[in-house]
Amino acid sequence: MFTGIIAEQGQVLSVERDGDTSATLRLHAPGTTDGLALGGSIAVNGVCLTATEIDGRDFSVDVMGETLVRSTIGELAAGDSVNLERCVPAGGRLDGHVVQGHVDGVGHLVEREAVGNWERLRFAVPANLARYIAEKGSIAIDGVSLTVTAVSPAAETEPWFEVGLIPTTLADTGLGAKSTGSRVNLEVDVLAKYTERLLAFSTGAANGGTR
Repeated sequence: MFTGIIAEQGQVLSVERDGDTSATLRLHAPGTTDGLALGGSIAVNGVCLTATEIDGRDFSVDVMGETLVRSTIGELAAGDSVNLERCVPAGGRLDGHVVQGHVDGVGHLVEREAVGNWERLRFAVPANLARYIAEKGSIAIDGVSLTVTAVSPAAETEPWFEVGLIPTTLADTGLGAKSTGSRVNLEVDVLAKYTERLLAFSTGAANGGTR
């Protein structure tokens, strides 16, 4: 489990693709590799991956085809910066919100505006995810835990949501460098997804289905 509090921006050293079935990424991350063991979990731009090789301040991860399809990980290239977070230890502080590292889909930045020393960002979101995003709720964008400040109406055919970024977030995460059109990984609140699933089974049971 993660909290969406980015510890470091790492750099992609290399990407080895095996078509659309898998890939191996090698990353440079001095802070993240400190104390990292083989098999350890790291969120890379919000995607939970496993350290398969560690060499000093560099580490490698394997990425399966499902992850390449569901996220922007397959778009990374050598030289790109990525948001990194180690999994939260038992008893650790939950400074952000519960983030699984299981990306639900990809959105893109449609608008950004400077407001004093912070910025307002609007992202387009896939229609099938819009129902899980609520004003003042939590969302992870490229692994960054953020509070939703505004959402599109439920009937909107091209749904969107907005977040505000303080100077620290702009400086310490990759979101500060995103331009209009940039694609980002989105993970909605897991509680919303479980609630919908539970309600679906409850409705089925009420209509004569089985629990």
